[in-house]
Amino acid sequence: MSIQFSDTINKSGIIQIIERLCKHPDGWISGNVTRLKEYTSEVNLALDEIWATIFSVGGTWQWDDSNHSDYPIITTNLVSGQRDYSFVTDQNGNIILDIYKVLVAQPDGTYKEIKPVDAQSEDVSGFYNGLNTSGVPDKYDKTANGIFLDAIPDYTIDNGLKIYINREGSYFSTSDTTKKAGFSGLFHELISLKVAYKFAPESELKRISDRMMLKEDGLKKTYSKREKDVKKRFIPLQDSVR
Repeated sequence: MSIQFSDTINKSGIIQIIERLCKHPDGWISGNVTRLKEYTSEVNLALDEIWATIFSVGGTWQWDDSNHSDYPIITTNLVSGQRDYSFVTDQNGNIILDIYKVLVAQPDGTYKEIKPVDAQSEDVSGFYNGLNTSGVPDKYDKTANGIFLDAIPDYTIDNGLKIYINREGSYFSTSDTTKKAGFSGLFHELISLKVAYKFAPESELKRISDRMMLKEDGLKKTYSKREKDVKKRFIPLQDSVR
């Protein structure tokens, strides 16, 4: 069951579950402006932890918060003579966490995926030998919050760089009520459990911890198997005989 942020009528929201787990009176959080701000911040920290878990176990299926109104793909202009391109946020201001695929428009406008390399450890002298070879890029190096292309493009195309990304999810605000977290509703309770574990009476911690671990284990198993359209391959183990 998916859980909305706050439900003061049915007492079934994330905030209301936290109140019960912590043995607070009804409305102790939702009815107090200061405490609601404090616990909303804790809820968003719990979201960060859950997103990190999902990213860490994800397979070939690319997860993205369902609250986002667009896909985790950004574009920028490819500019003649420009090697480096910086990416901090997407078009809606969401922080970019990782870049995992880069496509470059060819002079005829078609897109081609280019190869990621590590200029610090691989023999890719084109990035640092000073020759600054120009042409159609076929490699990129990720450094800090940007990418460096090799070769340096000698042509300009609008939206000529297409970047597939991981990005932060959508956070809750104190004014939210019906909004729900953008991952599987089967595990929304985990948000309340993570927050409550910090503030619940000691007598409740074991019960909360056990439930939290059970939910987190289910989350990991579910998101590690999301690529249902990928055929599984069984590779037999081979013993080394000397």
